[in-house]
Amino acid sequence: MADTQHITAAGNEISASFVAAKKQSDITEAKLNADPGKFTMLTGDRPTGRLHLGHYFGSIRERVNMQNKGVHTNIVIADYQVITDRDTTEHIGDNVLNMVLDYMAAGIDPAKTMMFTHSAVPAENQLMLPFLSLVTEAELHRNPTVKSEMEASGHALTGLLLTYPVHQACDILFCKANVVPIGKDNLPHVEITRTIARRFNERYAKKNPVFPEPAAILSDAPEIPGLDGRKMSKSYGNSIMLGATAEETAKLIKKSPTDSERRITFDPINRPQVSALLTTAGLVTDRDPAEIAAEIGDAGAGALKQYVIKSVNEFLAPHRERRAELAKDMDSIRDVIHDGNKRANAVAEQTLAEVRDAMGMKY
Repeated sequence: MADTQHITAAGNEISASFVAAKKQSDITEAKLNADPGKFTMLTGDRPTGRLHLGHYFGSIRERVNMQNKGVHTNIVIADYQVITDRDTTEHIGDNVLNMVLDYMAAGIDPAKTMMFTHSAVPAENQLMLPFLSLVTEAELHRNPTVKSEMEASGHALTGLLLTYPVHQACDILFCKANVVPIGKDNLPHVEITRTIARRFNERYAKKNPVFPEPAAILSDAPEIPGLDGRKMSKSYGNSIMLGATAEETAKLIKKSPTDSERRITFDPINRPQVSALLTTAGLVTDRDPAEIAAEIGDAGAGALKQYVIKSVNEFLAPHRERRAELAKDMDSIRDVIHDGNKRANAVAEQTLAEVRDAMGMKY
C-alpha cells in the first residue's frame, strides 16, 4: 500500500509539474506572438538518418512558423550527439546534407535561420568545461533522457551520454536563446539549462548576467505513430521519409500491418495499427481520423491503405518537388552549412569571450 501511495504521489507531482509548465509555456507563447523580434529560439536534430513525417509535424512545421513570425531562429545539426549511443559515424555526411535539403524544402530559409553543425563550432563546445562545473553527477544521472537512452542503447554509460544535457545547454545558451520549443519529455533538459544559466550568473556575473534563463514552449503536436502502431522512428523502419519517392511511400504503406477485422474504426488502444494509418491520414489531410474511418467503413484495410497512400503523396508532392530542385545544386547546400557554421562561430566566440571575461580568465 505504501508503494502504491508513493507511485500515486509521484504521478500527481509530475502531472502538477506539467500543468505548471504548460501554463508558463502559454504565457511565453503569448508574449512571443505579441513581439517575436524579442525572442531567440534554438532547436535541432541528430543526423542519424533521414527526416520523416514525425519530424515534420512534431517540430519542423513549428520552426518554420516561428521563423516566419520574425523570431531569431537557430537549428543545430547535432553531429557530435550521434556518438552518444552509436559506434560509427558512417553516412553522417550524407545525413547532414539530406537534413538541410529537407529543412529548406519544408520552408526553412537560411537567410533567416542559422543552421550549423556541432563539430564545426569549437567555442560552443568549449562552454562545456565551465558548465560542467555547475552541475553535480547526481543531477546528470537523474535526467530521464540519459536514463532512457542508456537503457535503449544497451551501451555502458559513456561520458558523452552522461553529459548530454549539459551539451544541450551549450547549444541553447551559446546563442542566448530565450525560448526552446519542445515536447513534454524534454522539459528536464530546459530545466537543467535554466539551472546552469542561473548558477553561472550567480557565481560569476551577478552585476551583468551573461545568460538568459530560457523558457520552454511546449508543443501541441501529437505523438505521430509509425505505420506499425509504435512510435514513428528511423530505427523501427516504420517511418514515412520526407524525401522518399511516391513509389517508395506507396510500397511502405502497402506493407504496413493491420488486423483481421474488416470494418475500419479509429481505436488507438485496441486497434493501434489501423489507428496509426488513420492518424497519418488525418494529419496530412487535416481531418478527424474517426471521420475518415467512418467514411471507409466496411471497405476494409485495402481501401484504407489506398486512401493513406493518396493523401500522403498529395501532401508531400510540393515538398518533394522543392527538394528535387534544391538537390540539383548540392554545392549550394554545402554553402548553406558553411555559412551557418561561420555565423555560429562568430556568435560562439563572442559568448565565450563574455564567459571568460566574467570568470576573470582574460589575460
